[in-house]
Amino acid sequence: CINDLLFPEVGEAAVKVLRHLGVEVDFPVAQTCCGQPAYTGGYPGIAREMGEELTRVFAEHAVVVTPSGSCASMVARHYRSVGVAAQPALAERIWDFSAFLTQALGVVDVGAQLAARAVYHPSCHLTRGLGQGAEPLRLLQAVAGLELLPLADAHECCGFGGSFAAKLPELSAAIADDKLRRVVASGADRLVGADMGCLMHLGGRMRRLGIGVKTQHVAQVLAEGLGA
Repeated sequence: CINDLLFPEVGEAAVKVLRHLGVEVDFPVAQTCCGQPAYTGGYPGIAREMGEELTRVFAEHAVVVTPSGSCASMVARHYRSVGVAAQPALAERIWDFSAFLTQALGVVDVGAQLAARAVYHPSCHLTRGLGQGAEPLRLLQAVAGLELLPLADAHECCGFGGSFAAKLPELSAAIADDKLRRVVASGADRLVGADMGCLMHLGGRMRRLGIGVKTQHVAQVLAEGLGA
């Protein structure tokens, strides 16, 4: 939802990269939220209803790819706990964008070229939730001309945490500012991630603090590098 409603260019970039690699892409307009906000907000019944609807919409699709680690984590790890019917079928077919490229397609170098200096922020849902820390990094490291710089304490949370940022805004902002001090110290001109929740939070703080570092999803980096 965050990509579709606030950052549609991320979904468009993902589609461009997938089609470049020969993947036939469909976008069922009937799809809705996966239910993750309801689940983390303490409403498992609503999350189950939303999960069952999403499962129905994607019933005929062989593979479901999302550029959001939090959505993939919700479907793969939590549908069973809220009692979504036919959960294993969708859980086995859903992929995070980076993992689909590197694991399912066996592609690391998509042929992208981009002259930039970037740091990568590993989102909590992707790394802790799905155990996928290396996949986005492998894709970025294969981009010709992209200098991937080290980010100190990269594993630490950005401070967003969904409703956590709304309930504890001062603490959320302080965690983000710690992360951003390390981003600035790295000398990077781009902050790249695999989940727009994190990048929305960090990008918003940078605009307020006057930090001129560009935020991008991995899919956007690859699409830009392909000239898309």
